[in-house]
Amino acid sequence: MKRQYKYDSLFSTLAAPVLKSGKLEPLRQYTQHGKCTCYDHSLMVARTALAMAMRLPFRFHKDQLVRGALLHDYFLYDWHTVKLDRLHGFAHPYIALENAKRDFDLTPIEENIIVRHMFPLTPVPPKYRESLLVTLADKHCANKEFFIGVGRKLSQKKVFAQIARAFSVLIALLPWT
Repeated sequence: MKRQYKYDSLFSTLAAPVLKSGKLEPLRQYTQHGKCTCYDHSLMVARTALAMAMRLPFRFHKDQLVRGALLHDYFLYDWHTVKLDRLHGFAHPYIALENAKRDFDLTPIEENIIVRHMFPLTPVPPKYRESLLVTLADKHCANKEFFIGVGRKLSQKKVFAQIARAFSVLIALLPWT
């Protein structure tokens, strides 16, 4: 309980400047994976990345980790309906980076988190450990959102949701995701 309070308090403190700016609010209207909004997905990725950072024996710039994670999908359009020159998966990190640079003062770590979070789909790997952590957290959360949605469609039984969670962790750790 004590660790959870410390974690929640730290996350609230680190996320507050971005969340209070109100600039993430448009993300609430766009669906990301399944029924999850881009806003909820970004929050989940930021929370997951911070939780991972707090458990690993390395130093992280936690403030930049959380800000970068919150902004990693700051592309501000419905990718299900908007047609781009390239597929959304390849294009949106660069669009999100442009939007984030326009609306926030970013550090090099935050920029790298945003533009490299789709690795290995985008071929250049993350440069910083914070970027790598957000990349892994993003894969984990995206798979969890997708497979839990599939699990809900298959059945309301908890066993399917548990299988979906376990499967999402496995897929997030595989090198080809």
